Amino acid sequence: MAAPRCPFPILLLLALLALSAPALLRADGAEEARKTYIFRVDHRAKPSVFPTHAHWYASAAFASSPEAIPLEPLHVYGTVFHGFSASVPASRAAELRRHPAVLAAFEDRSRPLHTTRSPQFMGLRARLGLWSLADYGSDVIVGVLDTGVWPERRSLSDRNLPPVPARWRGGCDAGPGFPASSCNKKLVGARFFSQGHAAHYGASAVASNGSVEFMSPRDADGHGTHTATTAAGSVAYEASMEGYASGVAKGVAPKARVAAYKVCWKGAGCMDSDILAGFDRAVADGVDVISVSIGGGGGGVTAPFYLDPIAIGAYGAVSQGVFVATSAGNEGPTSMSVTNVAPWLATVGAGTIDRNFPAEIVLGDGTRLSGVSLYSGKPLTNTSLPLYYPGRTGGLSASLCMENSIDPSLVKGKIVVCDRGSSPRVAKGMVVKEAGGAAMVLTNGEANGEGLVGDAHVLPACAVGEKEGDALKAYAANASNPTATISFGGTVVGVKPAPVVASFSARGPNGLVPEILKPDFIAPGVNILAAWTGATGPTGLEADTRRTEFNILSGTSMACPHASGAAALLRSAHPGWSPAAIRSALMTTAVVTDNRGGPVGDEAEPGRAATPFDYGAGHITLGKALDPGLVYDAGEEDYVAFMCSIGYEPNAIEVLTHKPVSCPAAAAGAASGSDLNYPSISVVLRGGNQSRTVTRTATNVGAQASATYTARVQMAAGNGVSVSVKPEKLVFSPGARKQSFAVTVAAAPSAPPAAAPVHGYLAWSDGGGGHEVRSPIVVTWLQPM
Repeated sequence: MAAPRCPFPILLLLALLALSAPALLRADGAEEARKTYIFRVDHRAKPSVFPTHAHWYASAAFASSPEAIPLEPLHVYGTVFHGFSASVPASRAAELRRHPAVLAAFEDRSRPLHTTRSPQFMGLRARLGLWSLADYGSDVIVGVLDTGVWPERRSLSDRNLPPVPARWRGGCDAGPGFPASSCNKKLVGARFFSQGHAAHYGASAVASNGSVEFMSPRDADGHGTHTATTAAGSVAYEASMEGYASGVAKGVAPKARVAAYKVCWKGAGCMDSDILAGFDRAVADGVDVISVSIGGGGGGVTAPFYLDPIAIGAYGAVSQGVFVATSAGNEGPTSMSVTNVAPWLATVGAGTIDRNFPAEIVLGDGTRLSGVSLYSGKPLTNTSLPLYYPGRTGGLSASLCMENSIDPSLVKGKIVVCDRGSSPRVAKGMVVKEAGGAAMVLTNGEANGEGLVGDAHVLPACAVGEKEGDALKAYAANASNPTATISFGGTVVGVKPAPVVASFSARGPNGLVPEILKPDFIAPGVNILAAWTGATGPTGLEADTRRTEFNILSGTSMACPHASGAAALLRSAHPGWSPAAIRSALMTTAVVTDNRGGPVGDEAEPGRAATPFDYGAGHITLGKALDPGLVYDAGEEDYVAFMCSIGYEPNAIEVLTHKPVSCPAAAAGAASGSDLNYPSISVVLRGGNQSRTVTRTATNVGAQASATYTARVQMAAGNGVSVSVKPEKLVFSPGARKQSFAVTVAAAPSAPPAAAPVHGYLAWSDGGGGHEVRSPIVVTWLQPM
C-alpha cells in the first residue's frame, strides 16, 4: 500500500527544519548545493522493526553513514515504484548510491508539457457502436497527470451520472480555492504534488513567478483542464471559444470519471519526482487509464527506460492493468524527435481534423494569401493598412518580434510581419500590440513549413505557412508603399484532406530502440476545443484579461487524451483486455487514408505521403477498434524478455519490475527488440546481415471462436526487399485462440543497403468476417561504426 502524502504545511515545516539542521560543507568551508534525486530501493530489504518504508527511509538506520543526518524524503513511492526522492548534496547522493538496498539513483529534472468535433472524426456516433456499448465509459476512471483542473466547468458536471464505482479509493485534496467539495461523481479525485517543484525552485516559487498559481489541485495554467475534458468531458451545449468551433462539446468518453493529479506548475514545467508520485498515487487510487501529456527526452536523446521516470511509472501502472497514453512530443517534423518510446506505453502523435479557422490577407497589389486565426475581437476598420517587416532592418530579434525588439515609431498603426520561433506565438502579438501595431501576420520558417495552428490573438492577427510568408515578405521589401488587410472566416467544417499529420508532431525512428516503431498512431491534435481554466485568458499571457469557458489548443498534448478516452471506452466494452490488447486494437484498425480516399499526407510537406515514421500505424478510428478481430497481447514476461534482448542488465531491469530478473545468457546477443509481440514490425538489418526473421502471436478476440485469417503483404516496389509470412493462414478454434507466425524480411544479396527505410504492411483478413488486422512494416539498415 502506498504511503500517504504529507500535507503541504508539514512539508514546509520539514523544509524549515532542514534549513536549521547542520549543513554539509565542502573542504573550502562553503555549503554544498543540494539537488533532488530519486532513489530506487529494494523494498524487500526493509528491516521488520520499521512499520513502513517511510519510517525506514527517514531513520538513522538508512543513513549512508553513522554521522549522516537522517533523510527527509520529499516523496515516498510504493505502488508503481519503490523508493523515495530527497533533496541532498551530490556527495550524499553518491554515498546513498552505495547503500546495499539502493538499486538506482537519478537526478530530478523538469519536463515540459506537450502543448467538438474530434470524437466524431474518430468514428464515434451518438447511441451507436462503441459509445453505446460502453455506456460512454461511465464505469471507467481516467487519471490525468497535468496542471490540475478547474472543477466548476460544465464539462466536469456530474449531472445524470450513476454513483462512483465502488472500487474507487481516491480522494480530493483540499487547498486554497479548492475545497474537498469540489469533487463530485464526475471529478472523482483531485490531488497535487509540489514537493519536487518546491525543492527545485524553492518553497515559495509556486506563487513567485509573477503569475497566479494555487497550492491545490486547482488549475492556473489551463492545460490540465483542457486535456482532462478532451479525454472525458461531460456533454456541454452551446460551447465555443468566443464563437469559434461552436456546438456541443464532449470528451471522447463523456461519461468516464476524471481523477486529476497536479504534477505540473504554471510556468515551471513538471518535475520527475512529482510525476512519479502522481503515477504512484493514481494506481493506488484505482484508475483504469492514465493520460500523460508531458515531454520525455525528445530530439532522439532519450534516457534508458530504467532511468526514465515516465517509463518507470508507466511500467508499474501497466503491470497492474492500467493503460497509459503519452504524447509523442512537438518537435516535428524533425526526424527521430519522438519521445516517450517505451513499448508498454501508447505513444500518440497528432493529426488534423476536418475543421479549420481560415483567415485571408489581401495585399495592396491584389494578391490573396491564406492563413488561420482564432482572433475574435473587432475586425480591422480600414480596408488597407501599411505593412511592415521589422526583420528587414532590425536584425534577428526584431524579425522574431521579441520583447523590446521593435521600434514603436516604425510599427504604429501598421500590420507587422513577425517570424515564428524563440517565443510563444501569442506573445509576439502582445509585443506588437504594446508597441502600437494595428495587426500582425505570423510567418512560418523552414522548421515549421506549411503547418498552421490557430491562436486566440490579442489583436487582429493570423498565421501563414512558409511559402505564403516568403511571398508576403518579398512584397513588403519590394513594393514602394506596401499595404494589406486581414479578414477572418470563422469556422469551416468538412475540410479536405483530413487527417494530415501535423507538422509539429514528433517523428520516428525511435532513437533508443529502433526495433520498436514510434509513434504508435496519431489522433486529433490540431485546433481542439475543450474546457479551460478561469485563472488566465485563452493566450495564457498575464496581460490577457479575457476569460473563456473553452479554449482551442493544438499539440500532441491534445492528441494524447483522445487516445486515453478511446482506451477508456475499450476498457469499458472489454474489461478483460490488457493494456497491450487495447493498444493493439487501436493500432491494427487505424487508417492510413484521408477523407478523399488518398494516403494520409504530411502538413510539413504538402503533397508528400506520410510514412509509418510520421503516423505509426495510422489515425485511430474507434468504429473498428471495438471489434479488431485479432490482438497482439503482451505482459510483464514479454517486456522483461524484450529488455534482456536489448542488452539491459538484470539489476537495471529490476528498477522497473520490483522483483528479481534473470536474463538468458544468449538473450542480449540474439538480437533485438524485434521479437516483442508488438502490433507493428520494425526490422533493423545490421552490417552485412541481409535477412531477419521475427515472430508474432495473434489472439482471436472476435465473436466467432472459429475463424481463418489469410496473410497479405505489400511493400514498396523496386527496393530489393522481400517479406514472407509462415504460415500464410492462421486457423483459430475454441481450443486454439492463439496462433503464432514468423515474418522474414530479406534483402537481395546483391542489393546495397537502401539509402532510405522501406515501408509496407502485413494484413490478416478473415474474408467475410469483415476484419482486417493491419501492421505496418519498416525495414532500415544500420551500418557498423
